[in-house]
Amino acid sequence: MDPNVNSAEAELESFRQKWREEVSAKAKGKQAQPSSSSARPAPTNTATTKTTPTALHARQKSEEIDEVQPYIHHDLGEKQHGRRLDESSPPEPSSSLNEPRSALEHYEKAVERETQGSLGDSLNLYRKAFKLDDKVHETYKAKHFPPSYFKANPPPRPSSQYHHPEPPVSKPPIPHPNPSNASPTVPNPAHHSLNGLPRPLQSLISTFSSLSIQASDPPTEFSPPPPCPISTIPEEILTEILSHLAILDIASFARLAQVCKRLAYLVTTEDSVWKRVALGHEYGFPAMHYKFACKIDGKPLGTSSDGNGGYLLGTSDLSLATPPPPSQTLITTSLVPSPYPTFLTLFKQRPRLRFNGCYISTVNYTRPGAASVAQLTWNSPIHIVTYYRYLRFLRNGSCISLLTTSEPADVVPYLHPEYVHRNHGALPSAPMKDAVKGRWRLSGSAENEKEGLVIIEKAGVTPKYMDKMLLSMGHAGRGARNNKLSWEGYWSYNRLTDDWAEFGLKNDRAFYWSRVKSYGMGLEDED
Repeated sequence: MDPNVNSAEAELESFRQKWREEVSAKAKGKQAQPSSSSARPAPTNTATTKTTPTALHARQKSEEIDEVQPYIHHDLGEKQHGRRLDESSPPEPSSSLNEPRSALEHYEKAVERETQGSLGDSLNLYRKAFKLDDKVHETYKAKHFPPSYFKANPPPRPSSQYHHPEPPVSKPPIPHPNPSNASPTVPNPAHHSLNGLPRPLQSLISTFSSLSIQASDPPTEFSPPPPCPISTIPEEILTEILSHLAILDIASFARLAQVCKRLAYLVTTEDSVWKRVALGHEYGFPAMHYKFACKIDGKPLGTSSDGNGGYLLGTSDLSLATPPPPSQTLITTSLVPSPYPTFLTLFKQRPRLRFNGCYISTVNYTRPGAASVAQLTWNSPIHIVTYYRYLRFLRNGSCISLLTTSEPADVVPYLHPEYVHRNHGALPSAPMKDAVKGRWRLSGSAENEKEGLVIIEKAGVTPKYMDKMLLSMGHAGRGARNNKLSWEGYWSYNRLTDDWAEFGLKNDRAFYWSRVKSYGMGLEDED
């Protein structure tokens, strides 16, 4: 046998014997001293000249067994690993300490985000705040605006033993000319009014009173800010500019509220501008007729009683220079502040007609058709019938009515008085050959007559007939007002036999107003 193999076997056997002794010595030491530190025993003299792979594997295994033993730290006291059931939850990290918890904290955080321009985050925080407390805005107002809160909720009077005599009654102090502390370059808020608005909208708009018109941000970080001349205009000039804009285009004036918060406050609360709009004949109520102002063919009323209570027009020219009837102006002014709190509410809610567009009714219905004789079919055809009714009201008290199958794109450009005739031939204005003239008035002239109805009298199919339409004004859409005319009745009057016949309104639909830019404000068709 090879002597090298015998020496390796002997060396391995001696190493196994020493390893067994070390393990048994460690086990005896643990049983004798359980609380003492498990120090590693000193190795015996190993006079080995070679380390074989088998010996190396055995040494690594012994070292792993030694490292498994836990260490006891004498200088740190008793250390517990893990958590018990009676322990409280661990402290949250520092980042979670700033997170809002209550409804008021969410609301304050939302206001802070809104001032920083983070509208998405502020909206989410507002929603969370109102979910926790639906009256959190009142709590916020009580915390950050105590004067207004204590005025609305005065403290209780003290008991009799601590009650002091009240001071003599003095005259009320003169109100501050600028109650909202607004910038001196904006209109004086003393004549601003939030009456007639919903309470949440009032609280929102009132927060804009102390703001000013801000310039746009610079295009780059190092660029100078662009100029903003309107932010430095005095209050009188700015109010006059807003008034002229409202007269030229009331829709553009209303959209001005989308520019910034300060302009939104002015558009909503500037009562002087809305008074000019409501009392002006461009869009306001002096242009409305509560009695017939002309004959059915559009001519001025004569001395006869054809007007049914109408009045004789001094002239048919209703230009911008002609002042509105003073009686209608006085009646409109007397409606504020009761029953309408402001002129804005009066202009939006009181029934009125519009002259810068037309009213269109689209009628669709189905009817069965006759089966063809030449074809053998089991089913009868179904016809889908579509036709349109058009109404355009003019400022002089006349109107144009048309019933046709032509679509609005072919009719609206020619809905003018000069096209109301039958000699069109093959011209593009041919759909106007069936148009007829009429006259209109609003209800409310008599004491027992309710407002909100439109009475229209127009010519019939032949001269011996006259048609009468009764429509009620309504609203269609979320924010629109007075843009819908619903049917109340439709009659035909026979002049020869002096009797009335009622038309059926089974398939007819309501009229909806559509703005036409080419009409302007309806001043060019007043003649």
